[in-house]
Amino acid sequence: MTFILRSPDFTNGAMIPRQFTCDGADRSPALHWSDLPDGTRSLGLIVEDPDAPRGTFTHWVLYNLPPDPPDLPSGVPRQTELPNGARQGRNDFRRVGYGGPCPPHGPAHRYFFRLYALDAPVALTPGATASELRAAIQGHILGEAELMGMYGR
Repeated sequence: MTFILRSPDFTNGAMIPRQFTCDGADRSPALHWSDLPDGTRSLGLIVEDPDAPRGTFTHWVLYNLPPDPPDLPSGVPRQTELPNGARQGRNDFRRVGYGGPCPPHGPAHRYFFRLYALDAPVALTPGATASELRAAIQGHILGEAELMGMYGR
């Protein structure tokens, strides 16, 4: 089942503003979700660039995000655990939290924000990788939403 994921900072398929990239403040954009599947108890988020020179590059891993309130503000702190109980994983910059688009010079890259509605919290410690999160959510996914932004230099 699909549900809706939006950002007030950019629309699906549009360019991600500079402030949310390594060329700006490198802040995470705000996200808003709606129409979650019944039984959603937790959310997981993976942000990736499939156009990276060495293969898919992970920019953000976030899990155990409460479904309510239905949004995440801009500028999520880069800490392992957030006040709302969510945990952040390690990105491919080898840091915890959000790492914005930072492609090499050339054509714009695509950045996929994939939000998973889950029937239970994830039993992972903070700092998990995208691969670990994908393995942990197998069999628990009630729905998925996607938002794609672009950025080039």
